[in-house]
Amino acid sequence: MKLTRSQTSRSRKPSPQAARKLREMYDALVATYGPQQWWPAKTPFEVIVGAYLTQNTSWRGVALSIARLAEAGLLTIEGIRCISEEDLRAVIRPSGYMVRKAAALKGFVAWLDREYGGSLEQLASESTWVARDKLLALPGVGPETADAILLYALGHPVMVVDEYLRRVTARHRLVREGATYTETQDLRLMAFFEGGPVTRLQHYNEFHALIVAVGKRHCGPQPRCERCPLAGFQPRPRGSHRKTQDGRQ
Repeated sequence: MKLTRSQTSRSRKPSPQAARKLREMYDALVATYGPQQWWPAKTPFEVIVGAYLTQNTSWRGVALSIARLAEAGLLTIEGIRCISEEDLRAVIRPSGYMVRKAAALKGFVAWLDREYGGSLEQLASESTWVARDKLLALPGVGPETADAILLYALGHPVMVVDEYLRRVTARHRLVREGATYTETQDLRLMAFFEGGPVTRLQHYNEFHALIVAVGKRHCGPQPRCERCPLAGFQPRPRGSHRKTQDGRQ
């Protein structure tokens, strides 16, 4: 997939060595955790709702909000279209930031109605970067949310970069500290460059899910490296040198 000029102009090109190492880490995660078969949703629209609600909160609150929407018969485009914004806030309260998130969900459905006749299939038929640019122009949609919608709801082969991946790649020195979203995304694109769109879609889907799995267990704000399947990929401490047989540095 070729990135546009605006997406690459301020990014640093990843190294082939870092990309190979990331691919090896992916293989280790697959061997440890197996297929994850994400996203945890029954419909593409539920994926979109989850992508909005998961911003700045834990999945536990999101799952409760989604269950409340489903119980009220609102987990559809028609449901979000017809409910008032005030009532929607009350339903999604468990996921936090309900004022902003209710407005964003209502805005998404209004935009989908206006631009695509309310059809996710028509939105999915757009080229990847056209759809991405349009999603990024919506209130409450940043790169991570846009890419999650593209990958898991619309079936486009794009990479999702979340906080877990930023921690994993920075702590293993695959990217610099403070690397941009695009830099981290480019590293993943290089690691999974081979194969056609269907193969890449499968790898991108699984890789993001596996990073979430290892991140929850081992790569929080404070790393918990014991028994982590990626522990063997840890770089040596900076400034360390291999000792010779007689013990000299």
